[in-house]
Amino acid sequence: MSYTASRSDGLPLRRFTGVTGVAFTVLQVIEVPLYFVHDGAPPDSNVLTRIVLSLVVLVLLLGFVTGVRELVRRADPACGWVADLAYGAALAYIAVTFVAHSLQAGEVIAAAEPVDPTITAEGSYLLYGSIGRILTAVFLVAAGYAAARSGLLPPWAARSAYAIALINLAFAPSLYFGNDTGQFFSANGWGTTAVIASLYAYWVLAFGIALLRHRNARHYAGRPESASENRR
Repeated sequence: MSYTASRSDGLPLRRFTGVTGVAFTVLQVIEVPLYFVHDGAPPDSNVLTRIVLSLVVLVLLLGFVTGVRELVRRADPACGWVADLAYGAALAYIAVTFVAHSLQAGEVIAAAEPVDPTITAEGSYLLYGSIGRILTAVFLVAAGYAAARSGLLPPWAARSAYAIALINLAFAPSLYFGNDTGQFFSANGWGTTAVIASLYAYWVLAFGIALLRHRNARHYAGRPESASENRR
């Protein structure tokens, strides 16, 4: 396979991955403030709107991680297993977040009066909190390593991913600190489930912009000077 053919095949995928990454972050930035605009129990419309937005956000994340996995495989097949790990962690994160959304939406729909599902939906505490932080960390470490190692992105992709992953892991023990949503560090605190949870979105944004700005990866499968070829 020639380099020209590989570049032509890879450009639409890079565009798709970059656009979904940017769109994912933009919608997430719009979603997060909806958690803070009301004191006490928010109206049902607020909760359901932020959940609907998040459903779209998660679908965009699925598109992004699928594109990243394929791009890494094309850039360096030897890094394919790491890309698979990132993809698997992202899928698990998406699945548990869907469940958490379902628990919160169910609380709101069933209640006769407005409720704050971040408090009343007890089953969602760990899904949004400690479990989400661990899965996010695994995704970041694997995706950052795969992107940099394969030559898809420069080393900053791995270094920044590792830093954000460490911050996420630091919040995994938050389950020991109660369920006060007003606390920054608690099982369902605003730091654990909103602020820290959104940090990885900015990494995805940077990843997506880099793909859109630099249309050709340094290495593609079949290119003579690719990373996989050089290691043979």
